Amino acid sequence: MRALLTAVPTPSPSPSLNVNPDSVTPGVVGFLAMLFITAAVVLLIVDMTRRVRRVRYRGELAERRDAAEGQDAVERSRDR
Repeated sequence: MRALLTAVPTPSPSPSLNVNPDSVTPGVVGFLAMLFITAAVVLLIVDMTRRVRRVRYRGELAERRDAAEGQDAVERSRDR
């Protein structure tokens, strides 16, 4: 048992790397997949920017409307 725990395997010499570059590159399918993902992310960012900007503008308009209504109420109370 102790021999199994202390035995260190010796690494074998590294095999020669004779790899066909066409078999390890992503090719056309990989390029199209990355193009699709990139286009989808860009479209999502543009859409989210529009939505956030729209919500911010609506909030600002609501604040202005509330402030104007508050001033109108103050002016009406003075006129009485």
